[in-house]
Amino acid sequence: MSYSQPIAPKDSSPRLSAENLQRVSNISFIRQIQKALPSTLWLVLLFSFGCASAKPDQSSAIAAEQATPQAMAQSVATSVERDPNLSERLDSLLSGPEFTTGRWGIAVMRIKDGRLLYQRNGDKLFTPASNMKVYTTAVALDLLGTEYRWRTSVYADAPPDATGNINGDLILYGRGAPDFVSSSITDNQNSVEALAQTLVDRGIKHITGNIVGDESYFRGEPIGEGWQWNDLQWYFGAEASALSINGNSVDISITSATKSSEKPAAVIRDGDNYFQIVNNLATSDRKSRYRIGVHKNLSDNNVAVWGEVPIGAQGYGATLSVHNPALWASRLFMKAITAKGIRVDGNAVSRDWRMPESQRFNPDNKTELAFVTSKSLAEIVKQTNKYSINLYAELILRTLGRVRGTAASGSNESQRERGDEEVGADLVRSWLGRVGADARGVAIHDGSGLSRLNLVTPMMTAQLLLAIQRTGAATAFTDSLPIAGVDGTLQGRLSEVAAKIRAKTGDLTYDHTLSGYALTPAGNWLAFSIMANDRSGAGTIRLIDQLASILVEQPKEPVK
Repeated sequence: MSYSQPIAPKDSSPRLSAENLQRVSNISFIRQIQKALPSTLWLVLLFSFGCASAKPDQSSAIAAEQATPQAMAQSVATSVERDPNLSERLDSLLSGPEFTTGRWGIAVMRIKDGRLLYQRNGDKLFTPASNMKVYTTAVALDLLGTEYRWRTSVYADAPPDATGNINGDLILYGRGAPDFVSSSITDNQNSVEALAQTLVDRGIKHITGNIVGDESYFRGEPIGEGWQWNDLQWYFGAEASALSINGNSVDISITSATKSSEKPAAVIRDGDNYFQIVNNLATSDRKSRYRIGVHKNLSDNNVAVWGEVPIGAQGYGATLSVHNPALWASRLFMKAITAKGIRVDGNAVSRDWRMPESQRFNPDNKTELAFVTSKSLAEIVKQTNKYSINLYAELILRTLGRVRGTAASGSNESQRERGDEEVGADLVRSWLGRVGADARGVAIHDGSGLSRLNLVTPMMTAQLLLAIQRTGAATAFTDSLPIAGVDGTLQGRLSEVAAKIRAKTGDLTYDHTLSGYALTPAGNWLAFSIMANDRSGAGTIRLIDQLASILVEQPKEPVK
């Protein structure tokens, strides 16, 4: 599981922490949920006040440390300048008994001149967890540009006739927008509702065919290679579709009964009854424990809930993934246009890329009737990294492959059409090679870090962090990283060095990482990567934070 901490919940119902979700997943998790509720409530509060205390942004200062044209032109291939003070303090901590279990890797580089100041197992391969997102987002910002935007369109074979009829199908065509939603809000008009209103404004009154949710823009699989099956029912394992909507996730809410003869309620408000719930919950005594199980099938949207809920108990909520989000989008679109008075003779259906090339939808010979655009890539990346949103990272990787790569076939032996996620991964590897990073042995199997098959090194991660500062995307990338003690997944961490560290968190079971930038007392910015794998004991995150804090502490007297 890769969650760092989840994106802010959509409502205030207490939720199981993502760490607990991973443990119970698709098998019964009739557990002592009462013990989990305080921690999940803390997550709700944590994100409710996430950005209230934001401190001044220093992202431009990091990029500004590229002092000379010569420095800008330098490869990030490593030159070593060991910092004795830093080495002494890090080595002293790492030699402690708490660090004897698992594998630890660290690399620290000075941004100003690219010198390697410290490394331990820096060239060894580690599972990066959500630190994979720094690879995906940095390369995408550089290759696609910070102002790249996704376009979601409505097409027909021809314009409406004089009476407002569309003779044939109406196609809702997605190109991978991460922030496409059903209803417009103040800061996001990228919605089904906005598209429906445009059709009304154009005088369209009748569709004789179907409403087709078309996700064929992306080639490839909707889930990452190496994802665990028991992650897939939760929001952080949502399918990546070119026609994604509402984060491809829905909330399930469970509320207790007020009478012992009543059954607790289980509700999913998906906007179109797309989910079906089998409610096997029972009401228990007020003093009994909260015991719930939730299971969503992997190949449909049927959900079973069971267990016992104490009478009058606090509500419970969780967020589930949506299977076939393109069909969900087409149903929501059909509902929106019929609500505005447009008659539809056909049904809501979906279509993907799995058909001969000659039969795939081609927008070039169709009529575009309406379109909406997403927020900029810089804004999307900021949400992706601040809150570790797996779906966004997967859509960014596929977009990178689709827009800057090719959908070329595989080897002559396999004759396999490559997915856009594979092409995107190839572009990330190529980018690393071009900037001089040592990418030998790197394995990239998804964009988010949920895959257990990803392998990178701390050194390469630090080199990437250095290299992106030498591009026009430097400020946008740095802005996207959580700020220690202030926001995102670092809001509750490293408060003693608040605003001196900007870094991406990463957490899988047994694997934890932190990579980003640290400001030294001397005013120098460092690029660093700390990775811990195969750690079964508690306290790994605390130990990582201790290592990171050393980077920004006042050094001792020089070692003689």
